[in-house]
Amino acid sequence: MTENLKEKFIIEKNDKVGRYTVASEDLKPGQLIFEELPFAYGPKSDTYCMCLGCSAHVDCTNLCSKCSWPVCSTECENLPVHKDNECQVFANANVKFQSVNDPSEICLQYECITPLRVLLATEKDPERWKTEVQIMEHHNEERKKRPIWQFNQTNVVDYLRGPCKLERFSEDLIHTVCGILEINAFESRTPSGSMLRCLYPKLAIMSHNCVSNVHHAIDCAGKFDSKDFRVFVRSATDVKKGEELYSSYTYSLWPTIVRREYLRESKFFDCTCPRCSDKTELGTHMGTLKCQKCDNGVIMSTNPLDNTCEWKCTHCEFKTNGVAVRKVFAAIQADIDGVEGLFGAEGIEAREALFRKYRSVVHPKNAYMTILRSSLVQLYGNSEGYTVDDLPDLLLERKIELANLLMEVLDKIEPGFSRIRGITLYELHAPILILARHQYQSDLINKEALEKQMKEALHTLGKAAEILKNEPLSTPEGQIGQLAQMAHQQLTENFDLMVENA
Repeated sequence: MTENLKEKFIIEKNDKVGRYTVASEDLKPGQLIFEELPFAYGPKSDTYCMCLGCSAHVDCTNLCSKCSWPVCSTECENLPVHKDNECQVFANANVKFQSVNDPSEICLQYECITPLRVLLATEKDPERWKTEVQIMEHHNEERKKRPIWQFNQTNVVDYLRGPCKLERFSEDLIHTVCGILEINAFESRTPSGSMLRCLYPKLAIMSHNCVSNVHHAIDCAGKFDSKDFRVFVRSATDVKKGEELYSSYTYSLWPTIVRREYLRESKFFDCTCPRCSDKTELGTHMGTLKCQKCDNGVIMSTNPLDNTCEWKCTHCEFKTNGVAVRKVFAAIQADIDGVEGLFGAEGIEAREALFRKYRSVVHPKNAYMTILRSSLVQLYGNSEGYTVDDLPDLLLERKIELANLLMEVLDKIEPGFSRIRGITLYELHAPILILARHQYQSDLINKEALEKQMKEALHTLGKAAEILKNEPLSTPEGQIGQLAQMAHQQLTENFDLMVENA
């Protein structure tokens, strides 16, 4: 996966935003800009009990023979990420893991692990700490005013300097490390499905935009050493030399009022990007509601950069405010969270029920309808009893409709080479192909129309393969990308025969 290419960005600085990156040459979609190893990585805050080697979920019955903290096995206790970091500290200080009643619940004992790994990395690689990491944003002065400061004081600072006997790390340094992690870390998934946070100094320099022009993919090879979790940063769209490179620090499918709230609370800035500044969210209406007082009106913010401003109907005199709208969105999100763990037929039926429940409340392309569409597109065709070959024509049409409406939104907010666009295109190609064959066999379309629809499926599959080809094979998206490339080649080679035998 490693590509030894010259980095295609330069770092610039101004008084308004500080450091930021621009393209050092013209970039095409999918082009590698740089790759980077994390300075450190480890458990997220508020995590459940996990192996300190491979990060898999554990029941805490197996403990490391040296430090007595949870691991899966002797093999895991000897993985470098654990053996060369906290294991030595805990063993030397005789700090043992305290048993818990439910390993699946949040375990505060893990709060210290990733900050500790960063602190130890400052000693192992002082040059990188000094030149890349120490200068990252931490917002200590603002964080001191929030509950997180005392939380870290108790669960990280006092624990490391007290029982762990790490007085060599000052309170100020430990708080700074906590701040750097909270504001700059990126999430990554392990092969077991656990989510970790990784610190990438170069990637973190990139400014935020709610419509990013770069895409990053993290490769977890499963070695859990200093060479694992390499990130590959690529252009998502065409970028001209000298144009700023933008990452995204938030979830693109959230509406503006939710994204801005998250960025203010977690990243300490108010986003004023073009998407946030537009009442229609670039024409997607992801934050728009339907008016309940008239037939044709929709309710939009009068000032999307003010979360408490007035929201007005476009056709009648109805008014509300951002606080009330936020409560509506929170209620919908709670309902969606409630079905998040449901899959198969049950998951499909639960999400379709929510779709029906809220279609009279929010705009058809509202963020929460988009989130439901994204889930349903992947469930239809990939669930027991609902495999793509099982689906009747009515549900094939439903999957196609869901995917096409989702793509209309993604083309605006996730343009170019993004994982969600690649996955959606992959999910779209098969129902187009199968439905065309069914319609031809039922004499609903002629051979010319059949060939046209099959070419559409081929093109859709090819685009999916092109987008996903650079995803690491250690990820589900990378594995789907490999399947897409093989399927595209096979369909291309046998296209005429498939049309003839339809």
